[in-house]
Amino acid sequence: MTGFWDNNYYNNPLLTPEMIEYAEKKLNVKLPQRFIDLLLIQNGGYTKGFAFPMSEKTTWSETHVPLQELFGIVITPSIESAHNILDTEYLIQEWGLPEKQVLLSGDGHWWITLDYRNSDIPSVRWIDCECGEDIHIADTFEEFINKLVPEAIFEDE
Repeated sequence: MTGFWDNNYYNNPLLTPEMIEYAEKKLNVKLPQRFIDLLLIQNGGYTKGFAFPMSEKTTWSETHVPLQELFGIVITPSIESAHNILDTEYLIQEWGLPEKQVLLSGDGHWWITLDYRNSDIPSVRWIDCECGEDIHIADTFEEFINKLVPEAIFEDE
């Protein structure tokens, strides 16, 4: 996990237990421990450039989806960060996303989410708002992280 993070461009503050508790209460979820472990190293930002190999074609690619960033937890209103899971509620409304999601990465047109629609233990999904895609990626966040590969593998596509 030490080779996961690249740049904390928005200078998200170090993660504290209070921030985790606040986020879980506000989002009404229990965040996966592996997600919290990553945020304890760096509270969101750009990754070293990963991809998740896909067996199902998406609007992004026939073979993978990107993970170039992972959102953190920022509870201080004066800190403006584009890498903040606490923007989830607003972004769900803005982009017409399904309820019970926690947005992990994306640009508005597409998202990688923790999906709590069917369980308190979230699966990971790819949602493309413009094309109506809502595709299962992994059963758990742990599985998602464990199957990431360097995005460079897919450069020739």
